[in-house]
Amino acid sequence: MPKLKTKSGAKKRFKVTATGKVMFAHRGKRHGMIKRTKKQIRQLRGTAVLFKTDGDNVKKYFLPNA
Repeated sequence: MPKLKTKSGAKKRFKVTATGKVMFAHRGKRHGMIKRTKKQIRQLRGTAVLFKTDGDNVKKYFLPNA
């Protein structure tokens, strides 16, 4: 059996914590901040945790070595 490769797009977008949760950065903060409300910009800061089932799918299919 060949080695399983990690999807390079997923490795840039997700991070697995020590407890096995999958962290992700919010979308929508690359450009066009003028049209967004101050509340939107504030709430999109930082990272968040994926729901358990979504995180399990990411780990299984996209980050097999995590």
